[in-house]
Amino acid sequence: MSEQDQDLIEEARKLFSGRVDFLLSAPQLQFLPEPEYPEVAFAGRSNVGKSSLINALTGRKSIARASVTPGRTQELNFFEIGTPTQFRFIDMPGYGFAKAPVKVVEKWKKLVRDYLRGRVVLKRTLVLIDSRHGLKPVDLEMMEMLDQAAVGYRLVLTKADKIKAEELEATRAAVEAASRKHPACFPQLHVTSAEKGMGIAELRAAVLADSRL
Repeated sequence: MSEQDQDLIEEARKLFSGRVDFLLSAPQLQFLPEPEYPEVAFAGRSNVGKSSLINALTGRKSIARASVTPGRTQELNFFEIGTPTQFRFIDMPGYGFAKAPVKVVEKWKKLVRDYLRGRVVLKRTLVLIDSRHGLKPVDLEMMEMLDQAAVGYRLVLTKADKIKAEELEATRAAVEAASRKHPACFPQLHVTSAEKGMGIAELRAAVLADSRL
């Protein structure tokens, strides 16, 4: 790791240990806050560990609500980072939750699609993939949506502590191979565990760098 990388990791650690505040929830585009700051969005299947990852990145226990009920996040949730505000996190509705009514799913999809296509301050989207399951058709659908919207994104494996090392390596290899077919996908794959802290410092630094693009 270069000295520059180490400096960015330390800068990110200090930033995230400071102010992190929930701003608002937007059920529709007209409720979005003014595009005053860079934004980094989080996308992923329901129960992929999105809230837990946001909590780990920010060093909080419950800034984003982790729920045992998949599909709980049905709005775009905005969080502000830094004093003064440096950028915002956006927790997007989880996708692929089979038990949700069709109309609700379509409403979520439209909200996310419209946000991704029209938000000029969106610097990067993190697409979270459960290490235990790898890429699912709904993940590929999200990746294609991001490709079409020309929104750059990173793939992040979550819950890496929940499977054996050889299974994790196989998942990593398969996801990396698939990612090469997607033009808007960032080449580096992040492997994380919110519970064990694996990969959190490096992802935090990457998010800070992305916010400055």
